[in-house]
Amino acid sequence: MTTLRGQTTNRKLWVLLVILLAIGLALLLGYKASTRWLLLLLAVIAVIVILKRPLLGLLALLAGALLVGHQFNTGTAVTLNVAALLLPLLLGLWFVDMVRRKDINLVPSPTYLPLILFLLASLLSLLIGIATWDPLIPRPTNFLLVQMAQWAIFALSVGAFFLTANLIRSEDDLRTLTLLFLFITGAMVLLRFIPGVSSTVNRHTTAAFNRAPLWALMAALAGGQLLFNNKLKTPWRVFLLAVVGYAIYYSFYINRGSSSTWIGVGVALSILLWLRYPRLRWLVVLVVIATAVAGLLFPAIWNFAGGDDAWFSTGGSRIALIQRVIEVTMRNPLTGLGPAAYRLYANAEPLVYEHIIWNQPRVSSHNNYVDIFSHGGILGLILLAWFCWEFYRLGMRLHHRLSAGFSAGYVNAMLAMGASSLALMLFADWILPFVYNIGFPGFQASVLVWLFMGGLVAIDHFLPEDQEPQKP
Repeated sequence: MTTLRGQTTNRKLWVLLVILLAIGLALLLGYKASTRWLLLLLAVIAVIVILKRPLLGLLALLAGALLVGHQFNTGTAVTLNVAALLLPLLLGLWFVDMVRRKDINLVPSPTYLPLILFLLASLLSLLIGIATWDPLIPRPTNFLLVQMAQWAIFALSVGAFFLTANLIRSEDDLRTLTLLFLFITGAMVLLRFIPGVSSTVNRHTTAAFNRAPLWALMAALAGGQLLFNNKLKTPWRVFLLAVVGYAIYYSFYINRGSSSTWIGVGVALSILLWLRYPRLRWLVVLVVIATAVAGLLFPAIWNFAGGDDAWFSTGGSRIALIQRVIEVTMRNPLTGLGPAAYRLYANAEPLVYEHIIWNQPRVSSHNNYVDIFSHGGILGLILLAWFCWEFYRLGMRLHHRLSAGFSAGYVNAMLAMGASSLALMLFADWILPFVYNIGFPGFQASVLVWLFMGGLVAIDHFLPEDQEPQKP
């Protein structure tokens, strides 16, 4: 009884505080009416609402990453966007709320430790890189800001994972987040079928829609619900079927020149089918082996990807870039050169590929694994592999517990997206963007992957231990 009275008293105090704050701001705006003060009032209201209903903050982050394309200059080569600015605010509000409730605890998960150690190892690499910097390599005065921006991409990606894992408390919350994402992305891509609408859609969406991770995530989430959610309503089923169909059409036909896009979507959908139809796995394996032995599989993939022309224009040059990055990183392979440092080292000498000479190459490896090796060395790669292993173990454990329903569709979608992410990382810095290459504009897509992957931890937390699996 005492506890209930205490909660009622606290609620009344919060309501009184909000009323007094609203009155005070109204009086202030009456004397100093301006757009700035109005925005301040809206910001204060938004903070109060998010503290009361954290899910709204995640929904705002999702909408901002997809629909708000404005870029903010920082005085360096790095530009920021709404997603990159809103995420630290949400993390700060989450921490303030935990302090207010005197309950600074995280939902337990084995996926946390490798991520936290990865961030700490990246800071260690930064310090070692500065201490051992080659004096013959010019270092701009503002380069530390660039390096911290690179570390911020790592930290914000991990932060997005932690937010969903800890703020999503029920299947209804996770369903709301997922359906909003599918509705926005599905509506935006399907509207392109309407003549004259495509340019309008492009003006009102962000660069995330031009990034391979977004298409893979959209295909994975939509496909997961179609294949595993036996409670999906018919209108949603028709809508998601159209979304998956367009994702296939776009990635394998319209945007076929982007290998990352069709490989990301292809891997995600293939893993979903592999998980949904276990009896067909051996047949698939036999077909793959037979076509490979017959000499049909690899030539078909090679020609579909563009063949020798595509290899000369992009493939071979990327090998040259990767070799340069690995070469400069070998001065400290254990902890790497530090976040973003390889750009300065790799640009110190001209780069030669075939008959082409790049005097000022502006090197990016276009490979997330090579990037991470250079940012954080072998240590960084080991910690990332540890996280992937823990994520896979968690996903497979939930996969065996859930065979139907929304959560089953979500779990299998995240397993598919995890495999797709590992494939995408081979082709560019899609999942942990390099600040000088895909950077914060691409972060608008990659952060959504991290956001939804955190939902796997949330499901593990709110799923009853004694829940019986449903039949698909």
